[in-house]
Amino acid sequence: MFTTLKRAAQMLRTPSLVEREMAYLNEAGDRYDLEARERNLSRGALNRNRNLF
Repeated sequence: MFTTLKRAAQMLRTPSLVEREMAYLNEAGDRYDLEARERNLSRGALNRNRNLF
């Protein structure tokens, strides 16, 4: 019973910021695309909750 609940909880979990960043970087097609994606992440492209003011 508890294993079923654990599995259901894992399926409903949203990916963390680090997991989303790694998935974004892994989609790069070449070295230049990877560098551009790294710059976007350093500027906070995926972190929508960050205050910029």
